[in-house]
Amino acid sequence: MEPLKGVKVVDLTTYLAAPTTVRVMGEWGADLIKVEAPKGDPAREQGAVFNMPFTDDENLAFDVANMDKRFITINLKTERGMEVMHKLLLEADVFVTNTRTKGLVKLGLDYETLKEKFPRLIFAQVTGYGEKGPDKDKPGFDATCYMARGGVLGTTVDKGGSPMNPPNGFGDFQVSIALLAGICGALYNREKTGNGEKVTVCLQHAASFMLSVAMISAQYGNQYPKSRREVVNPFNNCYRTRDEKWVIMCCPEYDRDYNKIMALLKLDDMVDNSKYINCAKLNANRLNSDVIDKLDGAIAQINRVDLVKMLSENELPCEAANEPLDVYEDEQVWANNILAKVDYPSGKRMVPTNPIIFESMPEPRLETCKSQGAHTQEIMKELGYNDAQINESIDQGAVTGLKLLKK
Repeated sequence: MEPLKGVKVVDLTTYLAAPTTVRVMGEWGADLIKVEAPKGDPAREQGAVFNMPFTDDENLAFDVANMDKRFITINLKTERGMEVMHKLLLEADVFVTNTRTKGLVKLGLDYETLKEKFPRLIFAQVTGYGEKGPDKDKPGFDATCYMARGGVLGTTVDKGGSPMNPPNGFGDFQVSIALLAGICGALYNREKTGNGEKVTVCLQHAASFMLSVAMISAQYGNQYPKSRREVVNPFNNCYRTRDEKWVIMCCPEYDRDYNKIMALLKLDDMVDNSKYINCAKLNANRLNSDVIDKLDGAIAQINRVDLVKMLSENELPCEAANEPLDVYEDEQVWANNILAKVDYPSGKRMVPTNPIIFESMPEPRLETCKSQGAHTQEIMKELGYNDAQINESIDQGAVTGLKLLKK
């Protein structure tokens, strides 16, 4: 089964969040057409930012959000260009964009305009700060809207330390799945009503939702950021091992597991120690850091692989804080197709697959991207333009054919 087979998507997106939504729709069988301005999606040249190659035949920084798409280049500021766009939308089920609303209004591609012309169209948009409020037209990116203003950086920092340094697009990829969920809901509703819908996901909003526990508990005095030396349950904490690697323990039943953990770590003076054995009393007397110091000392004498093995064998959840190179070697990753290998000129490269699994669907297709404008003529012929009209459109600058990246 390909759950979105037969669905046509027009993609007017740049960078990561919105285009990744469309990429996943392609994995599920949808027909994807990405519309680029004559200058192209800036993400085509983001390989340098990610410290990766970016050529026409190997550009994984772009592919990760744009696989399985066909590419047409349209100058939407021209009459013929807009004519081509409207023909695309007439056949489309879904229009996905991250262009700011004020820019869409200038082009006549905003929701209010399109719903009159294409009442069955699903209009899906990623915004930075939402549709209302003083900053609704402010430009936004993952780092500023999601990580910073959404609360992630300030909440997850170890108290007194520097904010984490997340990889590019950490919030974007989460937002992409949120928008996908909204689109699927709108498509289902259209099957019942015949009506299109507007679906939006705001980067700032999504971040606060992902931080739900912090957001609801801070108002009761559970203030963030926190120090790892002050956590309520020392067995729900991160620790550094002998080989200078980090692990995460998650043993929420402190009182039950206390003696077991202390014995395994050979902390004999802590076993049956009434001062520390009860979590409620531990917090009432503010002795959390005493226990954490003891655990720090013991765990610092054990290599990460040995600690994880020992605790896991005793039904005490603990995992290595993996880095990408560790993930590549994780047997569980390959057993569950969490990564897929894709052929590039430099060899097979690993790409994360989307995390939503359908039992009846074969493994997702991951087709590397073509150059900008690679499908311009093909798509225009499908829309009913003949060769003369296509050449005329190219000569007028309304559309652009194949355009290679500069070496």
